[in-house]
Amino acid sequence: MVKYSLVGYDSSDSSQRAFRFAMEMARCGGGRVRVVYVLQVTQGGADACALMITDESRQRSQELLEELRAIAPEATDRVDLEITHGSPGDVLLNQVRQHPDIDHIVIGHTSRGALGRWLLGSVSEDVLAGAHVPVTVVR
Repeated sequence: MVKYSLVGYDSSDSSQRAFRFAMEMARCGGGRVRVVYVLQVTQGGADACALMITDESRQRSQELLEELRAIAPEATDRVDLEITHGSPGDVLLNQVRQHPDIDHIVIGHTSRGALGRWLLGSVSEDVLAGAHVPVTVVR
């Protein structure tokens, strides 16, 4: 039985479907859901990036909690939320290493062509290749 699912979340339709799926599993099994939102820093110096991440993550935390509650009202009681930065696939795999209670990963599927996968990579492919816990990709 799954007790602690990890969900990569970015407010997209696919990540919302993944979150709904994980919450349903948590409801059925009495488990919890860890939601991770990854900020991707693309430019600026280290100081500017640190300031942006700090300011944006405080505001974004509140917005995300409200968004998650709109999807699943019981999110307040069953969800652990973290906002961090980095490469989404690497962040999700590191979360599993840092939180040994995580026993399942749920991610949304995003349709991209071959060029898009080559340019941007594929989070689901990275996670499937590197995870040592079961992974569900929700379409």
